[in-house]
Amino acid sequence: MKIRLLSLMEGAHQATGTVVIIDVYRAFTTAAVAFQAGAARIILVDTSQKALDLRRKGQCDLCFGEVGGIKVPGFDFGNSPYELSRAGVHDRILAQSTSAGTKGVSAARANDVVFVSALVNATATARSILAAEPAEVSLVAMGSDGIERSEEDELCALYLRNLLSGCPSDPAAIRAMLLSSCDSDKFKDLQQPHFDPRDRDIALEVDSIPIAMHVQKENDRLVAIPKVLD
Repeated sequence: MKIRLLSLMEGAHQATGTVVIIDVYRAFTTAAVAFQAGAARIILVDTSQKALDLRRKGQCDLCFGEVGGIKVPGFDFGNSPYELSRAGVHDRILAQSTSAGTKGVSAARANDVVFVSALVNATATARSILAAEPAEVSLVAMGSDGIERSEEDELCALYLRNLLSGCPSDPAAIRAMLLSSCDSDKFKDLQQPHFDPRDRDIALEVDSIPIAMHVQKENDRLVAIPKVLD
């Protein structure tokens, strides 16, 4: 298996083979938590207006996500795994729009097999990919707004590469490194209350959610579907 490590929107455009779009803080941690809470499916869109239009047309039940890290006006929830863990989303269809993660999925839509992942479901993602025995995998760390690399997404890509390659890794070391990283400082910034420290803590619970998130094309939509692993 050939494994490529790519980054940012440019990497999403370049990705080939089985593609994994990675967003740890916070898009795909939040999506995984929503599925853990029983959400049926998540429609991934690249603008907040598309999410609002889906809800207005009755094609989704709830909208969640952010622009600039802040909850979009009119959305039901922000891009917060803590908030979604306490929300009533069982059997609901959600629409998600974020500044990096969902835009990366839209950029990679030409590929036949796409997953979205974070640290919380990295092992589940790797197991799903290995079961299909693809010849090539592209791991895309989306970073901040898809334009600046971030430590958490780059480390998640490396962790996934090691899982796919059968190399041992230390989840506790990854968590410790990211807790002291510059990219985690925003969760301690009182001037940015939309970055809840509880979101960071959930995002760093490595392999806590045994759900892979496979993106399917349904007509003109990109829809994340949960696959629960035993």
